[in-house]
Formats: sequence, structure tokens, C-alpha cells
Amino acid sequence: MLLKNMLLCCIMRMCGDIDNIIGKGEEMRLRKRVHSAFIATVLTCSLAVTPVLAAPDTLESLQQEQEDLKNQKEAAQNELNSLQSDLDTIVTKLADLEDQLIAKGEEIIQIKADLEAAEEKRQEQYDAMKLRIKYMYEAGTGSATMEKVMTSGDISSMLTQAEYLQQVHDYDREQLQEYADTVQEIEDLQAKSEQELADLEDLESEYQQQEENLNSMISSKSDEVSNLDGMLQEAARKIQEEKDRQEAEAERQRQLEEQQRQQAQNEPVSGGSGGQSGGGGSTSSGSDDSYDAVTGNAIVDRAYSKIGLWYEWGACGPNTFDCSGLVSYALTGSYSRLGTTYTFMGWTRVSNPQPGDVCTSWTHCGIYIGNGQMIHAPHTGAQITIGSVPSNMIYVRY
Repeated sequence: MLLKNMLLCCIMRMCGDIDNIIGKGEEMRLRKRVHSAFIATVLTCSLAVTPVLAAPDTLESLQQEQEDLKNQKEAAQNELNSLQSDLDTIVTKLADLEDQLIAKGEEIIQIKADLEAAEEKRQEQYDAMKLRIKYMYEAGTGSATMEKVMTSGDISSMLTQAEYLQQVHDYDREQLQEYADTVQEIEDLQAKSEQELADLEDLESEYQQQEENLNSMISSKSDEVSNLDGMLQEAARKIQEEKDRQEAEAERQRQLEEQQRQQAQNEPVSGGSGGQSGGGGSTSSGSDDSYDAVTGNAIVDRAYSKIGLWYEWGACGPNTFDCSGLVSYALTGSYSRLGTTYTFMGWTRVSNPQPGDVCTSWTHCGIYIGNGQMIHAPHTGAQITIGSVPSNMIYVRY
């Protein structure tokens, strides 16, 4: 802009000098030459500014951001797969443990039956020993037997009596030992079954805790992957918008250059009045959009009613929407998803879009309201708003 101003000042100064020095006949021809030189200079300055408007660094940074998001998603997906594998292992262990618990339960049932039998056996032994001891003391069996041994007529009878007494004594000791062993067996079986059951219950609790932790981590990681998906779609949309902006800017610059080139060619042969008419003709190209943004149908009215609400990925209302959720609501009046951008891209295209039609691309959509504008839910962190329809979108009708 500074360069243009300096050149303009120089040219105007030259024109003033020419007026003072040259006559009226030569003045007109020189003015035409200076005017043509001025247009060429402006065109050169415009071309010099063009690379700055293209902003390739911005597109490159967006593409790098997209690549970083892809790497983050891949890493998160790998972590999710690993967690799912760990969860499958824990589930398998829990299934095996369930089989063990069932088997141990059956074993404990049998142990209880054995314990009852042992208890009955112990009671029988206890009752038998009480009866025997009672009989021995009441009948005086011990002293009578000893007296019979001492009063035996010969040594052979005495030995026989003594052997009998020893056998009685040994039998009593065996019964007493068997009684003690039975009691110990009952206690050992009970302690063993209780400990094994407690160990299995502890192991079950540990596996269940691991399963709960893994489910929580998987849920969190799934949310992360889903969020990265949304961010990737948003990055792709921004990249497409930047490309569209650069293409539109390049086309605008090309048209400006073409207009300036035609002016530079036509100016020397047009004369004073002709140049004025040519300038007027250049501004008459193009036409106003014939569509009005004023609502008048239920689809546009519903879209207008949601302006200012926040974008939320996957939401279909009533207080938050994503882009296809908003379009679905506006078309049907129902807080349910009619489809996605992929669905809308398959609908019948229209060349004469009307307010209430759908503007869509593969990655974004909105409700057309006329004058090249649409109501849409832009992206995460943004509110539903009115914006220009990007050049990469098509128009379809519900």
C-alpha cells in the first residue's frame, strides 16, 4: 500500500509538470500513457502482494496438526487394544475361577457330610468309652482281674490272665488314640476348607477389582479415541476451508488481474468519454442473490430458534447439537438423527437452492437461508451461528 501511494504521488507530480510544460494537444496523449503506466504499476503491486494472502504456512500448520492428531489416535487405539486384551485375560481368569469356586463348593459340601459322619463317629466313641469306664468302675473290673491273676493256680493261668489284662489295657489306649485322631481330623478338615474358601474369595475379589479398573480405563480411552476422531474431522474441515479460501482468493486475484489487463488495453483507444463508459461497464458484472434470508418456512424457523446454542459432538438437542444433529432437527422437528453428512451427500442435488435446503459436504452441513448463507453448528467450542456457504458444498433437498 505504501509503494502504491508513493508511485501515485510520483505520477501525479509528473502530470503537474506536464501541464506546465506541454501544450494542450500533447497533454491528452501523455495523460493516456501515464494512465496506462499507472494501471500496469498497480497490477505489478497486486501480484507482489498475492503470496502473502495465500498464507501457505497456515495450511501447512493445519496439515501438521492433522498428522499429529492421527498419531495420537493411533497411539490411543493401540493402548485401547492392549487394555481390551488385558480385560479378555481377566475375564478368562474369572471364568476359570468360577469353575474352581463351583468345584470347591461341591468339595465343601462333601467335607461337611464327612464332618457330620466324623462327628457321629466321635460321639459313638465317646459314648462307648463312657460306658466302658462306668462299667469298669462300677464292677471293679480292674481289681477283680488283678486278683484273678494273683490267685491263679499255676504260672500258665497267671500268664493267661496277665495277657488278657494287657490286651484290655491296649484296647483302651487304642480307642483313646482313635478318639483323639478323629477329633484332630475334624478340626483339620474344617480349618482347611475354611482357608481354601477364603483364598478363593480373596482371588475373586482381586480379579473383580482388576476387571472394574480395566473397564474404567477402557471407557476413558474409548472417549479419548472418540474425541480424537472428532478433532480429526474438525482438522479436515479446517484444512478444506483453508484450501477453499486460498482457491477463492486466487480466483479473485485472477479476475482482478484480468479486469486490469483489459482496462490497460482498452484505455489508449477509448478517448475521454469512452474510458468513462468502459469503467462503468466493468462494475456492472455480477448480480445480487435472488434469495431472501427472511424465514418463511418451518425448517428455517427451527434452525433460527437454535442460534446461540453450543456445539457438542454426537448431540441431537434439545440444548446442544453437532452439525448433522442440527440439520436433522430443522428438517423433522424431532430431536433424533435423520442421517450424517454421508447420508445428505446421497440426496438429490438442486441447482436453484431455496431457504430450507441442506448445504453439505463430506465433512460438514447446514441449513441454507438464502443470500449464500446458512445456519450451522461449526465445531467443538463454537455456538450455532449464521455463516457463508463454503464453495465446496453442494445443495440437496429433503
